[in-house]
Amino acid sequence: MFLRAGRHPLRTWWQRVDRLSVMLILAIMALGCLVLITASTAVASDFNVSVWHFAQRQLLFIAASLPLMLLFSSFTLERLKLIALVLLIGALVGVALTLVMGEGVKGATRWVAIGGFKVQPSEFLKPALVLVTAWLFAHPEPQQARRNFVVSLALMALVTILLLLQPNFGMWLIIAAVWGGQAFLAGYPFLWLVGLGGAGATLAASAYFIFDHVRSRVDRFLDPSSGDTFQVDQAQEALISGGFVGRGPGEGVVKHSLPDAHTDFIFAVIGEEFGLLACSVLLLLYGVLMWRLFGRLLQQPDRFTLLAGLGLLLVFGAQVLINAGVVLHLLPTTGVTLPFMSYGGSSTFAMAIIFGILLALTRQGELHAQPHWPHRAAHRDTQRSD
Repeated sequence: MFLRAGRHPLRTWWQRVDRLSVMLILAIMALGCLVLITASTAVASDFNVSVWHFAQRQLLFIAASLPLMLLFSSFTLERLKLIALVLLIGALVGVALTLVMGEGVKGATRWVAIGGFKVQPSEFLKPALVLVTAWLFAHPEPQQARRNFVVSLALMALVTILLLLQPNFGMWLIIAAVWGGQAFLAGYPFLWLVGLGGAGATLAASAYFIFDHVRSRVDRFLDPSSGDTFQVDQAQEALISGGFVGRGPGEGVVKHSLPDAHTDFIFAVIGEEFGLLACSVLLLLYGVLMWRLFGRLLQQPDRFTLLAGLGLLLVFGAQVLINAGVVLHLLPTTGVTLPFMSYGGSSTFAMAIIFGILLALTRQGELHAQPHWPHRAAHRDTQRSD
């Protein structure tokens, strides 16, 4: 009733935003808070904090992320581009600072302590880089778009260097895959993409020999007898123990011996306490949300919106698939969080920004400055004319 009355800005926002997507996002957030409350109590003693320490902080993160998502969902396209550029510069500076003053955790320096909180700047690289890349690739003039490709490639090289120096190989894989997907959708020559894909695959394979933790994780995935597989084994046991309907909220046993039960392996806690049914419902919510936003993105008239929106959906989908795949022992462990489920302020705020941008990109009645989405043949025709 409040939103229907008068000419309040929220009324205009509510009329234009995709309400189903908003409801799905809020439902996932609520489920995340519920799961975190039961999962975090088991690991609190390991960090010498109160039983409700992580749950209280996560509730604070969620509460703060809601106005952040609302703010980003209200921006125009031009403002989103400028904010993305500022956010990208800040994230790059933050990642660089982790190399000189970052706090080391499990052999990686990915966090910077700010005012009693640990911030992971690389989380904010994802939405910022996706938007800036879309901005560069969406230029209406094919020749300029090709020059912008070189700029974006240089930017991606800088991001690669910074992330691998931390090292944060899992984050780099997601960003590199999304960047490649955006380049493909933008219609750049196929040979370029094949060459860059080969270079990326070579770099990914080289990481096996360069980084000890990457080699260890891959070896343990391919041959469990080659090293410690405690966390994965415990996650598998949790899923089996939960069965179809789970042991009940708070009744999980495996979470007490699972070190990352509140972060990377929270999907296992969901499986043990709420069962396969809850895991399926959660994945269904993720899938419906992605499908809904994907459908609305296809209705938008300009290239920037489509490139940016699909890139952000790829980031979200990749995190869900990787996190669930690790718990199901379909992928090596990577440290990728489950959106709005895993504990962490940086990941929660980054996801709020991502979905705020997606809601902004899919608003109804918006004016778009860019021309209609062209066919991939536009770049090929220009290539022939050269």
